[in-house]
Amino acid sequence: MPGDVRPFVMVREDEGLTLVLPREEADRAGLAYDHVAARITLRVHSALDAAGLTAAVATALAEAGLSCNVGAGLHHDHLFVANAEGRRASAVLAGLAAGGS
Repeated sequence: MPGDVRPFVMVREDEGLTLVLPREEADRAGLAYDHVAARITLRVHSALDAAGLTAAVATALAEAGLSCNVGAGLHHDHLFVANAEGRRASAVLAGLAAGGS
């Protein structure tokens, strides 16, 4: 990994390293990628051991035909959806937050 790359998420697996970082940063570092995602940060402060938030969000998105990857931070959860679906996913989550389905 180039020293000037600052990933938002980094996952090390037996098969290799996955980095989530801005596209411009990947381009500047000459890193190849095959997926461009929109990041949605849930502004709800949730405990890392709380149950239900991820399931509710994943269910609402799945019912709308949207898939996502979740990164959990200490203060917020971050969703990564296909870049072209970012606005639609945000609208689904706004409906969920408003008490709709």
